[in-house]
Amino acid sequence: MAFDLGQGVLFLVAMLAATANGALGYGFSSLTVPIALLFVPQKLLSPALVLVELVINSWVVVNNRGSLVVVRRRALPILLGLVPGILVGSFLLNSANPGWLKFGTYLVLLPLILLQAAGIRRPIHAERAASLPLGAGVGVLYATTTISGPPLALMFNNQGLRKEEFRAALGTVRIVETTLTAVAYTCLGLFNVRTFNVVVPIAPAVMLGLPLGSYLIRYVNSETFRRVCMSFDAWIVGFGLARTIIELKLLAPAAAYGLWGFVILVDFGLLYQYFVVGRFRTSVATQLGESAAEIPARRAAAP
Repeated sequence: MAFDLGQGVLFLVAMLAATANGALGYGFSSLTVPIALLFVPQKLLSPALVLVELVINSWVVVNNRGSLVVVRRRALPILLGLVPGILVGSFLLNSANPGWLKFGTYLVLLPLILLQAAGIRRPIHAERAASLPLGAGVGVLYATTTISGPPLALMFNNQGLRKEEFRAALGTVRIVETTLTAVAYTCLGLFNVRTFNVVVPIAPAVMLGLPLGSYLIRYVNSETFRRVCMSFDAWIVGFGLARTIIELKLLAPAAAYGLWGFVILVDFGLLYQYFVVGRFRTSVATQLGESAAEIPARRAAAP
């Protein structure tokens, strides 16, 4: 792929991803990385995205600063777990085989995105006990891929946080992980001139996309927007996984693309469940509620 075309693709992808991030409070890396990895090496892409996310996560924290006091105690165990995880993840990014690292990225990301697309909501009762290992896992995942939104979103969504608290908690964890990862990358010498060449098309896209997402979400159902974004992401991750499997010669091309087709079928099932079955149940529940509310009025009007 020509470099200029690559820059154009990066700009468009980053614009869409930043719009999603502005609307939902997360999603930039989980939407950008699967596509960008198709033509940008992960060891070059991750440092560039860390620099961009320093700005994005600061923006999220500032916009939701009123809820920071409420969520800081919940975020603390995760923050403690981040430190060893980021050290391990940074070492892996610097030394692991690029092909296998990309394969691991897609493999870990796919189920997390499908869980998001499914709208799983199951509160974790032992939250503090689960937060420390979650932080370590998120640290490894972020330092190798710059992706942490899906597992953190699953955690905080399941705990029933309000919209502002959810974004504040997510922003708090992500600004710390981004800062620590930037320090680790600096120590390993991962930032260079090529890093800033990747940042060039992404930075203006982010500046346009973040406020656009914040504006659009006022007129779009946030849950529907999230489901559609995660479904699109699942398709891209499935394609990237298939391509990487072929590159590593783990499966024949037909079998690898068959795996991608299976991911698409699963996602279609999740979309059908949400848009058709879910709305039918909501309509029935509404009608039953209206009928139940009419019963006392009918009794009162009866002679």
